[in-house]
Amino acid sequence: MRRKPRLLGAVLAGGQSRRFGSDKALALLDGVSLLDHVLARLRPQVDGLIVVGRDDAVGIPDRPSPGLGPLGGLCAALAYAQANGFDMVVTSGCDLPEVPLDLAARLAPGPAVARGQPLFGAWPANLGPDLDRHLATSGDRSLRAWVGSTGARSVDLGTFRNINTPSDLEE
Repeated sequence: MRRKPRLLGAVLAGGQSRRFGSDKALALLDGVSLLDHVLARLRPQVDGLIVVGRDDAVGIPDRPSPGLGPLGGLCAALAYAQANGFDMVVTSGCDLPEVPLDLAARLAPGPAVARGQPLFGAWPANLGPDLDRHLATSGDRSLRAWVGSTGARSVDLGTFRNINTPSDLEE
């Protein structure tokens, strides 16, 4: 009998929040941090959950180093997944508080991303070495380019609020 794949949820939270002006992950929406909104919606869908790109006690660092954008966070999550027996990583940005409650199911099997919002993704953990190589040899740090190179499916999940500025948060 085939076992159910083990899913790791990974919230990408390592950006510099330049447009936001302060730590976006900790900004409050209805009295709850954006990060906590995402964690709460992703937690029931996965077998384990990590925050990537944080320098504090709740997160793991980007890989191979900070400053690589979402790919550094994804690379860290894939390495963590492989080292800890997870088969797939389901990702979200920390600024996407409306994570679909069925995100993992709708994107499986990976690789797959939400159309128009590639921070919502499902990634086989065995893609980690490929992303490590890409980051070591390519100057292209575009998440969209990486998505294209993996042959990831694009899944229509509708539209989502992406909180990039304080005015986005107010709306």
